[in-house]
Amino acid sequence: MKMKYWQEEIETASRETLDSLQSERLIATVKRVYEKVPMYRQRMDEAGVKPEDIKSIKDITKLPFTTKQDLRDTYPYGMFAVPMNEVVELHASSGTTGKQVVVGYTEKDVHTWGEICARALVAAGADETDFVHVSYGYGLFTGGFGLHYGAQQIGATAIPVSAGQTKRQVTILEDFGSTILCCTPSYAMTIAEAVEQAGIDAAKLPLKAGIFGAEPWTEEMRQYIEDKLKIKAYDIYGLTEVMGPGVSFTCEHQCGMHVNEDHFIIEVLDPETFEPVPDGTIGEIVFTCITKEAFPVIRYRTKDLGYVTREKCECGRTFARMSKILGRTDDMLIIRGVNVFPSQIETVLLEQGYAPNYMLIVDRVNNADTLEVQVEVTPEIFSDKAAALTSYEKKLQVAIRELLGIQAAVKLVAPNTIQRFEGKAKRVIDNRKLHD
Repeated sequence: MKMKYWQEEIETASRETLDSLQSERLIATVKRVYEKVPMYRQRMDEAGVKPEDIKSIKDITKLPFTTKQDLRDTYPYGMFAVPMNEVVELHASSGTTGKQVVVGYTEKDVHTWGEICARALVAAGADETDFVHVSYGYGLFTGGFGLHYGAQQIGATAIPVSAGQTKRQVTILEDFGSTILCCTPSYAMTIAEAVEQAGIDAAKLPLKAGIFGAEPWTEEMRQYIEDKLKIKAYDIYGLTEVMGPGVSFTCEHQCGMHVNEDHFIIEVLDPETFEPVPDGTIGEIVFTCITKEAFPVIRYRTKDLGYVTREKCECGRTFARMSKILGRTDDMLIIRGVNVFPSQIETVLLEQGYAPNYMLIVDRVNNADTLEVQVEVTPEIFSDKAAALTSYEKKLQVAIRELLGIQAAVKLVAPNTIQRFEGKAKRVIDNRKLHD
């Protein structure tokens, strides 16, 4: 069935209408999680808050926060607000030391997910005549599925290519007539390079737009992608814990990502005091789900830094717009769309018999993220022949790739060459320019 997903009535609703709808849905959601999710009931009781204390969105600050650690502590299904026989789909994000964050969707949740991604596609100019080439990963990762469902909801043709096999991607772009490319911005760069190497004129491809997310990227990188692939490049934002891609998206004016406020409440808080900051002020972004059935999270601390504006956009949408992600409040890195924690590297080193003296060097070369892991070794290992050192490095590379799912360069260095710190150790040097 062909469906139109420029949902003008809600996407251009007045602030008063949105506030009223959010208040109504927040009240219902808080009541439900208090009754159905033991952790929320305990946290609210500890905070002295009852569902009846929440009378509008202005009362949201009375509610406790949710963190990723809470989701790990209740692994796998402790945060679900419906019986498991109502859950039709599971996804998961990577864990720092093994335990994943598991999320679930009811049939209605899957439809909602498709709906918000459909809005992102429509904002990028898509309709039922388009071929949506999805090169985000599928599997437990939420990336591929959201845009896939969105394409189907607008009646477009979804092409579930998934990531990797870049030469094959180029062949499909050419032969299948792909018009919308969905992937990480860094992978879009890889595809663009492969198109060029194949001697294909990008201007002659059917591609007209790209929807890129899952990692931070600059305006300069957007312009480079647009130039190389001869398309218009759009942002999309989401988190597994909140829904997946589609929480917010850019329109043709590219002046911030429209938050789907009929489904999510966005707050921006001071990272130190956790008090709300004025619109336009950088802070930690916090989301509350107000329509999810299986896995609604309340005041989820994303640890992403950005700001929000509620001024009406030139496109006519009145939804709040969030900035690009400007950084993180913790030490998590996003490398080629994958969450990487220094503690994961440390786990591998310890398992392989190395001391945890290491440094991660992150950079961006030709608009693609790179990761180098420098590891101190014992004098005995360092004095070995070059071939032996290379063998050790390759073994570590394999172990890191198996855990993280990304390629890292490993460099074994002499003892005592990595700086020591009396306080908190600095394990990361991030040379990428993520914002001006």
